[in-house]
Amino acid sequence: MKLLIALFGLSVAVMSVMIFQAARQEFHLRSIKIRTEENTAEVKMKEEAIVALKTKIKQLKEAVASTSAKTEGLRKKKADTEKSTKGLDKSLLTCNTDKEEFEKKKTVKQKAITEFKADHKALKKRAEEDIKSLKQQILDRDKAICAFADTTKKEARKLCGLPDTPKKKH
Repeated sequence: MKLLIALFGLSVAVMSVMIFQAARQEFHLRSIKIRTEENTAEVKMKEEAIVALKTKIKQLKEAVASTSAKTEGLRKKKADTEKSTKGLDKSLLTCNTDKEEFEKKKTVKQKAITEFKADHKALKKRAEEDIKSLKQQILDRDKAICAFADTTKKEARKLCGLPDTPKKKH
């Protein structure tokens, strides 16, 4: 009986160890299952975060591409503006040079006009004096002719400035 008790004690001890091991394995499996579920949930959250980041990266790439296109367009505009500015500067320089030349020509022509006006006034005065002297010569000649002209004729009276009706001598 001792053997039976020892065997029974031993079987109870083995059974207890087996129950303990089974319970421990069950707790271990539950903790693994819980951790697996937590890890799965965490992986899903990280995958969702990755998908969101990929979407955001795609949007940022599109924004960078559009910004790059705008930047390139602005660079082209800047280059065109610089070219046009250089052209306008060159045109302005040419225009200023032409303006200076025209100003010089204008000054020369104004001097010529002033000289012409002065010469014209002098010539006009001289012509007036010549006209007066010629009129005086004509009057003197007419007076000389009147002294010898027959005043009974109409043309002679007109030339001498006498009235149309002849004066009769009594």
